[in-house]
Amino acid sequence: MVVKILTLFPQMFTGMLNESIIKRAIEDKKIDIDCIQIRDYASNKHKKVDDYPYGGGAGMVMTPQPLFDAHEHALSSLNNTKTEDKNKNDQIGECKKNSIRTIYMTPKGKVFNQDLATELSKESSLIFICGHYEGVDQRVIDTLVTDEISIGDYVLTGGEIPAMVVIDATARLIPGVVSNEESIVDESHSNNLLEYPQYTRPQEFRGMGVPGILLSGHHKNIEEWRKNKSLEITKNRRPDLV
Repeated sequence: MVVKILTLFPQMFTGMLNESIIKRAIEDKKIDIDCIQIRDYASNKHKKVDDYPYGGGAGMVMTPQPLFDAHEHALSSLNNTKTEDKNKNDQIGECKKNSIRTIYMTPKGKVFNQDLATELSKESSLIFICGHYEGVDQRVIDTLVTDEISIGDYVLTGGEIPAMVVIDATARLIPGVVSNEESIVDESHSNNLLEYPQYTRPQEFRGMGVPGILLSGHHKNIEEWRKNKSLEITKNRRPDLV
């Protein structure tokens, strides 16, 4: 299995990749793990990767451009193709066509368990996106992500540790590595709701826009929209929390 990890902190994976079962799996060529620094793909002068959320609110949101470009690099390396020779949207389509699963680690994703670890262990390639701040622009999720996964009903500072959990549990099930049961303990969110979609600049990106309500400046309507979206997402993905 080949794993590409899109992260702002690739050094966090140093210990994981150089210790224990994962280290042996890499040495035995059962798994190949490559960390890709998202900031390297930021097109702005200062390599800034976050911006204020449309509609207001606390915190920052990761912008789409660096993530799209980093993902395209990961995809091209997996497919042994050159991104500059292909239209970028065709490259994204190729990801879907080739069933290369792109996993976004998020508290509002499907809760990770042993069955999902077994399912992922059968893939030849995986791409992980590690978010930070208040998350990533929703257009990244809508376009690039095939799986939203959570390791439990709590919030961490970023997606790196959750990605390590999923990679470790999955790698152990690859034939020739180790086969061992892992248990996942579920807890509840403090408000029993999953987060609403987030958007940040640019307002238009590759033909995709931002919901008009978030540009209205009408805070009461924005709050109501966010509440409704949270309820909708929670009912669809985690009805047990409602």
